[in-house]
Amino acid sequence: MTEASLRVLIVDDEIHARALLREYVDALPGVEVVGECADGFEAVKLTGELRPDLLLLDVQMPKLDGFEVLQLIEPGTAVVFVTAFDEYALRAFEVNAVDYLLKPFSRDRLGQALDRARTRQESQPPIDPTQLAVAARPEGEGLGRVVIKDGSQIHVVPVDRIDYVEAQGDYLAVHTEGVHHLKQQTLQSLESALDPGRFVRIHRSYLLNIHRLDRIEPMGKDSRVAVLTTGKTLPVSRSGYARLKELLG
Repeated sequence: MTEASLRVLIVDDEIHARALLREYVDALPGVEVVGECADGFEAVKLTGELRPDLLLLDVQMPKLDGFEVLQLIEPGTAVVFVTAFDEYALRAFEVNAVDYLLKPFSRDRLGQALDRARTRQESQPPIDPTQLAVAARPEGEGLGRVVIKDGSQIHVVPVDRIDYVEAQGDYLAVHTEGVHHLKQQTLQSLESALDPGRFVRIHRSYLLNIHRLDRIEPMGKDSRVAVLTTGKTLPVSRSGYARLKELLG
């Protein structure tokens, strides 16, 4: 993106907040508002259609929050979070080199954030939105749900409905209630974002919700399988078995 033509998409569920952002942006040189969104689903759709250079993205929204929107758009899209978050969350933004505007803010502060976003977009690698979401939450609080984009559809899967997660190359297959959804993410990244008291890495390719575990059975010499409540069997490595034993006591 160039300083002469910064195309901005405004995302905020409050109409007055969107109006103020548009007023401020319209007063800045070299910046154009290409659209407005009142919720996260609309933001994902319009980001794909309009290809803005930058999102002014509210964090606290119904349906999808700002972190979940960030997971569903193209990696590397420039984002300035607009937030009323507390000091703990703001430190998470700073550590991850994310620009943010703390409500309430001035037009000059908005201009500074846009300038920094231009610079960082050129010099910083894309952030991991899942890890940013975890960092911005109270310590020890894992993700409550996983969001997955499948073409034009968005699936919001509560973590307690996940049976297990399987690594498949550059993707994850999130298995839930007899179906699975593919998500572009590493198993390690998702594992570190989930509650370690519920999800355990039983194998290099499998992450298991222990609430779905029925039993562990031997399978040949020094091999074991986890039998799920659904009857599905998954391989268990030596290190995975040690982690299971530690978790289950």
